[in-house]
Amino acid sequence: MPDHNPASPVSSSGSSPTVAVIDLSALAHNLAETRRCLSGTCDLLAVVKADAYGHGAVAVSRALTDLGVTRFGVASVREGAALREAGLQASILVLGALLPEQIPGLLAYRLTPVVHEPAIAERLAELVRSRPEPYPVHLKVDTGMGRLGLDAPAALSLLTSPAFKGPLRAEGLLTHLADADGPDPEYTQRQIGRFGQLVEQMRASGHSIPLIHAANSAAIIGHPSAHFTLVRPGIMLYGYHAVPPGRTAPALKPVLSLKAHIVQLRSMSSGESVSYNRTHVARQPSKIAVLPVGYADGYNRALSNRGQVLIHGRRAAIVGRICMDMTMVDVTDIAGVKAGDEAVLIGRQDAEQITADEVAGLLGTIPYEVLCAIGSRVPRCYS
Repeated sequence: MPDHNPASPVSSSGSSPTVAVIDLSALAHNLAETRRCLSGTCDLLAVVKADAYGHGAVAVSRALTDLGVTRFGVASVREGAALREAGLQASILVLGALLPEQIPGLLAYRLTPVVHEPAIAERLAELVRSRPEPYPVHLKVDTGMGRLGLDAPAALSLLTSPAFKGPLRAEGLLTHLADADGPDPEYTQRQIGRFGQLVEQMRASGHSIPLIHAANSAAIIGHPSAHFTLVRPGIMLYGYHAVPPGRTAPALKPVLSLKAHIVQLRSMSSGESVSYNRTHVARQPSKIAVLPVGYADGYNRALSNRGQVLIHGRRAAIVGRICMDMTMVDVTDIAGVKAGDEAVLIGRQDAEQITADEVAGLLGTIPYEVLCAIGSRVPRCYS
């Protein structure tokens, strides 16, 4: 099982030759940088869905709690339940889709739902009607994302329905921005404007909703008008951002490093091949290091013959197909390499660094996917 104890030592002689090292001091730094972007009246909800973007939701949430974070966001009831079972007492908002049959579990774990459909509110109201206090919910409005959410008239109508006259309390109102990291701010500003107009309509109708939120990481940096009373940082907590053009990026630090230790060195003659389908054939006598990490660990097969790792502070090219459990790299030009030496797939070694951004660029994707893909069989160690 992955180790989610923040006190776990990081050791090259640990139980696994492949490990994801999570730097909690970098996490604290990124939280401070996020707070610097906000006014003193704006709170934040830390997004820890997808196992905290691959960093370990339990340990990350505990560390953020110690740093004063009181609200967390997950994608599902199951993710929220895991945090409750680990002892987290803070507010946990279920940001993702919710089916009526999931509501009993949500209530059992004291999770706060995002209502995106009137039927969810109706079923929830039925189940909490006998409780002495109204149950808190957040209403999600679609202002242009084209995914989950109520339209503005439906949201206003829902607030005047029987569900919100006793059983339920509208604690929050949210929307999701579709293009906050895009080069043209116009669409995002239109979404913010629509959302702000709805907020004013609700206030004019006598509805007092304390938590108004729209900003993800990109909007925290690039669209201050989207901050409202709460923001939802995700990727920037983990050291990455998609900054709109013209905006200064905060000084974030990547939190996760992915490391493996060489398990064998092989000498190859000219003409010999490496791995499946013989996609790499040595053109000269070569020294190949075998790493115990592969696509089953989330290290993408599309990095075959394209990616690089760091060994002895130098870049070594991946050669041949990345396998389910192993990756081969050419260390011919790196002196003194031996079995047991550390290879860094994501992270820093001496003066060199490979970021999730760099890996994502090779794959034609985003760092979110690279980080989230790192599998559960890779232990997380916290420093």
